[in-house]
Amino acid sequence: MHRKRGTRRALELIAIGLVATLITSCSSGSAATGDGAGEPSTTTSSTPPPKPVTLTTGPADAAVDVPPGVPVVATASDGKITQATLTNADGKVVAGQVSPDGLVWTNTEPLGYQKTYTLAVTGQGTDGKPVTRTSTFTTVKPRTLTYLSVNPQDGTTVGVGQPLAFYFDEPIADKAAAEAMISITTEPRVAGAFYWFDEKTAHWRPQNYWTPGTKITIDAKIYGKHVGNGVYGEEDRLITTTIGDAVIHEADGQTHQVVTKVNGQVVRTMPTSMGDAQNPTPTGTYVLMEKHAHMVMDSRTYGLSLEAGGYVTPVDWAYRMSNSGIFFHSAPWSIGDQGHRNVSHGCLNLSPENAKWVFDNSKQGDVVIVTNSGGPALESWDGFGDWQIPWDQWTKGNR
Repeated sequence: MHRKRGTRRALELIAIGLVATLITSCSSGSAATGDGAGEPSTTTSSTPPPKPVTLTTGPADAAVDVPPGVPVVATASDGKITQATLTNADGKVVAGQVSPDGLVWTNTEPLGYQKTYTLAVTGQGTDGKPVTRTSTFTTVKPRTLTYLSVNPQDGTTVGVGQPLAFYFDEPIADKAAAEAMISITTEPRVAGAFYWFDEKTAHWRPQNYWTPGTKITIDAKIYGKHVGNGVYGEEDRLITTTIGDAVIHEADGQTHQVVTKVNGQVVRTMPTSMGDAQNPTPTGTYVLMEKHAHMVMDSRTYGLSLEAGGYVTPVDWAYRMSNSGIFFHSAPWSIGDQGHRNVSHGCLNLSPENAKWVFDNSKQGDVVIVTNSGGPALESWDGFGDWQIPWDQWTKGNR
């Protein structure tokens, strides 16, 4: 028993000695670092050396044939722009603005055609020293200018079938460029596409009818921009319009009735008489275009002479459905036929009361769907026959 106790005591002393040795070794390792041991370590921070500002400008110095619709831009790196002045040959200053971070200047006033401008830009680098750069350039002389007309007009409320129609007064060679200049935003957002009916006319519409209440903004920034073949934009256009109630007139050539729905609810049913067998009303989806309280309908304007059975007839409460002369209108002479047979030259005859109701309760862009008239399909180019073109064909653009 005493031998075991002594052995255990010896082992404890050995363990204590080992711990002390380890502690001493750790302390020795720390002290072995040499002079300065125990002082806080330091790291080297690299501060970029001061640099002169680098200024770039566009258009480039001595550039010619610059489109005036392209922004003039100056940029700074390793510093900021402190002053920029763009002047024309007469010394008139063109308005411009530096971005809040001082890195970019651009003009806020449009340039003119066939004029010379000088841009002088001063910047200050991180070295605190000013640097000035100047450039001179000349804008293009267009072969001709093109003006853009838009339908619908600004501030209007139109129907759910209304396409956005763009009419250039010169042929457009670069149709993709023209489309890119026309920004169309909607609230709520809706996708749509352009379709070109000819070299001067493009329409934009969604896949399906508009949703009532949609707000549309057309921002056509065409001024000073090239649309091909030396043709440049004459003037920007900004148009806002709103989609009103969904008014759909469903005209059936067999029942001889027009059923009008507003936001999906039937609100009126009216007897009608469409085109007779020699002048059948084309079938398809029409969009109302313009209205006249009183007008003279002259078939000669549509290619039908008086000798061939044409007419010159005063009518009331006429609402145009196509460019080829199809109207809703009052026809008191055919009241006995309305609701029973088709006897017109193609128009949708209504009683004076019903024609006045359509006149008062319809708007540009409302839809008329003609069925069972025995006529050919409405041509897509006839008025706003846009809905006659299938969506997969429409999205190809017809450029």
